[in-house]
Amino acid sequence: MDLSRFFTPLTDALAALQYGEQPIELYEPIRYSMSMGGKRIRPLLTLLGAYLYSDQWPQLALKPACAVEVFHNFTLLHDDIMDQAPLRRGQPTVHVKWNPNVAILSGDVMLVRAYELLFDIEPTLLHEALQRFSQTAAEVCEGQQLDMNFETHAQVSIPEYLDMIRLKTAVLLGFALELGARLGGATPEDADHLRRFGVAIGVAFQLRDDLLDVYGDAATFGKRVGGDIVSDKKTYLLLTALERANEAQEATLRQWLGQNSSETAEAKVQAITAVYDALDIRPRTEALINDYFQDALAHLDAVQAPAERKALLRGLALQLMERES
Repeated sequence: MDLSRFFTPLTDALAALQYGEQPIELYEPIRYSMSMGGKRIRPLLTLLGAYLYSDQWPQLALKPACAVEVFHNFTLLHDDIMDQAPLRRGQPTVHVKWNPNVAILSGDVMLVRAYELLFDIEPTLLHEALQRFSQTAAEVCEGQQLDMNFETHAQVSIPEYLDMIRLKTAVLLGFALELGARLGGATPEDADHLRRFGVAIGVAFQLRDDLLDVYGDAATFGKRVGGDIVSDKKTYLLLTALERANEAQEATLRQWLGQNSSETAEAKVQAITAVYDALDIRPRTEALINDYFQDALAHLDAVQAPAERKALLRGLALQLMERES
């Protein structure tokens, strides 16, 4: 699946963005953050959404696609402060390289610039686009707040966790695709199906990330395998294990939760992974990922667009589900 015809103009457009010059301490962190790369999945979805309906997708969707990517990176800048994360994509995070106050202000400017990049949208669609963007931005913040709440909640249900990742991760993918489709000329019905496709793929993507954190190959995953276990992160795997565990297995899980010293990290990962294995947590997670994937494909099948153009979205979704990093 060759997506270079979309990635090349997207990369060029992102590189050409102007954020401001002075004071340099405000704008240099933005350029640094945006230069780190990443998969660029969200802006790619905006371009593919427009391509479904129009050959004029570059003129219609490149700036809005950039808006989606700038907004996404804004959320990462602020998330890294809240998580006290030292690294992002293998590089020092902005709040580490500069300081948290700089990261907050630079992120604020990124949000402003994201809105500005939407202003060239066709006037008849602009109000809808801004309304949906604002709603999505608020939902992403709701998801982040729930994620932080869960760190101190003794009990988190599986439906609560799935709703949190829907908000924090998936709704932006759904919006990105919906936005591109509307710019390309999709009907409201098609745009809604594409939004639902994006949301389902987004939830499946995060569940896949949870799974790779435990069962991924350290050489390709890009971060420490077992990191979620070490930090007691309430993932689908842990919540399902706690729900299905017998008395002895629950005792093992509870014994290790809260033990966060580096000396016991390896033993903790091994012990909790052994409980996961005994409870078939991996195949259960894979089955749920597949459920979301099939739901996504059902929505894509309902979209009234050329099959050969929809095939690009289907291929991208399959690529995301099969990823090892």
